[in-house]
Amino acid sequence: MDLTMLGTGHAVVTQCYNTCFVLHEGDKRFLVDGGGGMGLLRQLRAAGFDWADMTEIFVTHKHLDHLLGILWLLRLFGHGFAAGKCPREVHIYGHDEVIALLRELAELLLSPRETACLGHGVELIPVSAGERRTILDREVTFFDLRARKDKQFGFSLDLPGGALVCCGDESYKPWEEPYVRGCQWLLHEAFCLHSEADIFRPYEKAHSTVMDACKTAQDLGVRNLVLYHTEDTHLPHRKALYQAEGAQYFTGNLFVPDDLETIRLC
Repeated sequence: MDLTMLGTGHAVVTQCYNTCFVLHEGDKRFLVDGGGGMGLLRQLRAAGFDWADMTEIFVTHKHLDHLLGILWLLRLFGHGFAAGKCPREVHIYGHDEVIALLRELAELLLSPRETACLGHGVELIPVSAGERRTILDREVTFFDLRARKDKQFGFSLDLPGGALVCCGDESYKPWEEPYVRGCQWLLHEAFCLHSEADIFRPYEKAHSTVMDACKTAQDLGVRNLVLYHTEDTHLPHRKALYQAEGAQYFTGNLFVPDDLETIRLC
C-alpha cells in the first residue's frame, strides 16, 4: 500500500495545496479530505489518478480546506453516473455534521442532474466514533478526536505489522492513545517549526509544532511519523528544516512530504 499526499499545507497556504491524501493499493483508492476547492482535480491528475476511481472517501471535518474539494467530485460523479460512465458505487464517510453539510451544500450549489446520484450511486454515510468499516480490503476504525474547534474524526487502518493512524489536523490528545500507541504509521499535523512558534502561533489554533509532534511520536513508540498541514513560507527548504528539528526529538523514521510525493507503507 502507498500513501500519496495531494496537498500538505494548512488552510490558507498559497504555495502548496491544502492537506489531503490518497491511500492506494492495486486499483483501489481511499481519498482522505478534498482540500479547499477544484484544485483537488488538478492534484489528482498531477498524481496520476482518475477522479472516477475515488470511490472510497473520508472527510475528517467540515472546515473549508478539507470539505470543499469534495463538492467538485460530487459534481463530476453526478455527470458521470448520469452518463453511465461510473461503474462503481461511491462511498463518502464522515461524522453526522459533515454528511449533513455535504448534502445541504450539494442541494444548494449543484444542479438536480448532479445531485440525482445521491443515494443512487453515491452514498453519503455517517459514521460514529468506534465504528468499523472495510476499506481497501482492510479494517478501518473511526474515532472522535474531541477537537477544540469543530467536531473532527480520525481513523486507524490495519496494516501488516501495525496500524496507520490519522489524527486529523489538531494536535494529539491523551484520549487518542489507544489508537496511536505503538502504531506503525502516524499522520500528524505540524503547523510550524517550534523555533518559530512565536511567529505562527500554532497553539492559538489548536495546532502543534514539529517538536510537539515528534515528542508525542517518540513517547508513544511510533515507528514512522508523517508531518503535514504546515505553513508554506519555507516551502523549498521545509523538508530539511522540519527533519532537522524533528530529529532532535524522534528516533524513528520521519517523513516531511511535499505535495504529490508518494510514501511506500507496506
